[in-house]
Amino acid sequence: MSEVVQAGLWGLLAGSALLLGAGLGYGLRVPQKVIATVMAFGAGVLLSAVSFELVGEAYDEAGIVPAAIGTLVGAMAYTAGNLWLAGRGARHRKRSGGHPTQSQPSEDQQGGSGMALALGALLDGIPESAVIGVSLLEGGAVSLVTVAAVFISNVPEGLSSSAGMKRAGRGKEYVFGVWTAIAAASTVSAVLGYTVVGAFSPAVIAAVTALAAGAILAMVADTMIPEAFQDAHLAIGLITVCGFLVSFALSHA
Repeated sequence: MSEVVQAGLWGLLAGSALLLGAGLGYGLRVPQKVIATVMAFGAGVLLSAVSFELVGEAYDEAGIVPAAIGTLVGAMAYTAGNLWLAGRGARHRKRSGGHPTQSQPSEDQQGGSGMALALGALLDGIPESAVIGVSLLEGGAVSLVTVAAVFISNVPEGLSSSAGMKRAGRGKEYVFGVWTAIAAASTVSAVLGYTVVGAFSPAVIAAVTALAAGAILAMVADTMIPEAFQDAHLAIGLITVCGFLVSFALSHA
């Protein structure tokens, strides 16, 4: 099997976790504390993966300057996109809707918010999937830790966001249409991460890896941790550390 096909399949696998989470969030009445708990765990998993699999790898490959510049640019790009989408109804796209003041708007409340939510989900998912394809450039084998981290974190993301979409009155076709599209985009993003980024020098690859890391870090801080803290603030630190350690153990297995 060619490495391009492998990249696409690994990206699809990681993206399919969003559909799994969406099915749970839309089809079941999941308690708020459970949503907060799994979101905190997923945040810890991503924080560890970013530290050891992305920023650490970028530093080892090209040194501190490309790693630092890439991380900062990624965070700034994500923040800029997030600010633009926030004004169009996607500010609370990861929220499950348990708190009225921090819930997703319906289309009646804010026209165009449905498209903004979909674009927000795309913004969150693209960096995660791209690094899966990039990881294939190292030795011809995908980083299973990166795939596992993205998959594990995508479940609570899909769960919480879909629960919030349902509370906002969005239908099943919209909810599962969004996450199916994002899963498909994850496949394409992983393929592009392998084919496009692989044509550049090691320093550029390291910078792109760090760029994705910065975007993921900004996403975790801006969308995942706030939802987790809302209902699990007394235990969020411990739960996040547990997720971090699981990912850390996988990276050193």
